[in-house]
Amino acid sequence: MSYTDLTKAREALMSLQKKLAAYDHALGLMQYDGVTTAPKKTADNRAQSMSVLTEEVYILSTSEETEKLLEYLDANREKLSEKERRMVYLLLKDIRDMKKIPMSEYVEYQELLVKADDVWHNAKEKSDFALFRPYLERIFETAKRFALYIEPGKDPYNHCLGDYEEGLTTEILDEFFGKLRSSIVPLLKRISEKPQVDDGIRFGDFPEDKQEELSYYLMKLIGLDLERVGLSTTEHPFTTSLGSHLDERITTHYFRDDFVCSMYSVVHEGGHALYDTGSDEDLAFTELDCGRYMSIHESQSRFYENIIGRSREFCALIFPKLVELFPAQLKGKTAEELYIAVNKAQPSLIRTEADELTYSLHVMIRYELEKRVLAGELAVKDLPQEWNRLYKEYLGVDVPDDKHGVLQDSHWAGGLIGYFPSYALGNAYGAQFLSKMRETVDVEKCVASGNLEPINEWNRENIWKHGGLYTPQQLLSRVLGTGLNADYYVDYLTEKYTEIYSL
Repeated sequence: MSYTDLTKAREALMSLQKKLAAYDHALGLMQYDGVTTAPKKTADNRAQSMSVLTEEVYILSTSEETEKLLEYLDANREKLSEKERRMVYLLLKDIRDMKKIPMSEYVEYQELLVKADDVWHNAKEKSDFALFRPYLERIFETAKRFALYIEPGKDPYNHCLGDYEEGLTTEILDEFFGKLRSSIVPLLKRISEKPQVDDGIRFGDFPEDKQEELSYYLMKLIGLDLERVGLSTTEHPFTTSLGSHLDERITTHYFRDDFVCSMYSVVHEGGHALYDTGSDEDLAFTELDCGRYMSIHESQSRFYENIIGRSREFCALIFPKLVELFPAQLKGKTAEELYIAVNKAQPSLIRTEADELTYSLHVMIRYELEKRVLAGELAVKDLPQEWNRLYKEYLGVDVPDDKHGVLQDSHWAGGLIGYFPSYALGNAYGAQFLSKMRETVDVEKCVASGNLEPINEWNRENIWKHGGLYTPQQLLSRVLGTGLNADYYVDYLTEKYTEIYSL
């Protein structure tokens, strides 16, 4: 079909995106079910169904009719709205990239990821990297092969990084992480020379049903719409949008002996959900619906988890609820003790449980490993040994087994090569957004009063409503008038931990 009528072409554009969103909804539901409530031995069945649907997505996305439609719209882009131009650009980019990958390989890879996730869960439970190794080798090999298909002359890892932040390179990240390393490591050393703070308040016997009640309390407190956002449990907490921002799911993992882990997982994943559900209504079922770039996504999740959630004001705000839920466990304890406990700076094994100060060091390790594997400098079989070495070098901790080491994250099993740096960048962006937000919002007063709406409204107006309309750098420029500046993050950490530890 040839397009000559712009009105009909616009209608066809929206129809195409709705179909893609419907496939995404179905695939997302299967993936979500697979890591939450699905019986253990259902992965093969799910992989078969997902491979069929993935093939249909490939065919629809790369069809001659779809390409002609988008090329016609692109040729008439000056007559399109800003949002329509962005939709066309993203769809065309995805199609041109996808067509460079043989369909059989693309479908096979999606099936591999379904099986890999199932094997990873089993390998982690048994703390046996050897079980997962052949799948991870195929995932890294495929990621590199696909990167070279799409951008033959480019460093494969730079291509992978660009999937999560347009324009991101190892050169940018080497400088960024170098600055964090030169600031955080000396600060951590000064803290290690001080008496360690007491975090005993977080440990004890905390029934899961009470922790679940706490989860829903926190979701409401930060402003989530529980009629659009669901909660479930899984091995590794995550957030997913099912088809559009109108259906958001978050997950957590309860530890009976430590209520803090799940508490901050819920607030972290809740930050992701706030961002997604905050998209403008007219973006529903389009390429622009929900946040597209993970560094901005992580700026929101880490903002709510740390800048808001680990603040003195937030700890004081939620403490009465905690005492209500855990009266015996928290008898005689105070909100200040909670604040000190949840901000204890101490090198640890698990990234998701890391304190705010050491967190980016965990990310740095994963970044260095991914970069070296894709460069051919490190074999997948040697990942556990090198992981353990870097944890000793950067954090001074000994890794006891694979479960607490190289198998702790689900990201590689999901093919998310290049994702990890988003967490550290998100921390930095969040600190920059905080500085700008304070010009018009009394952040501490809002949190202390339990009214987070002014904070949410600032984020909604400046960040959430745009969905995927802007690249991270375009968004930073619009909101802040500048790009990435790690100084805000370093200053935020230095000020906070200097006060906590009386440095």
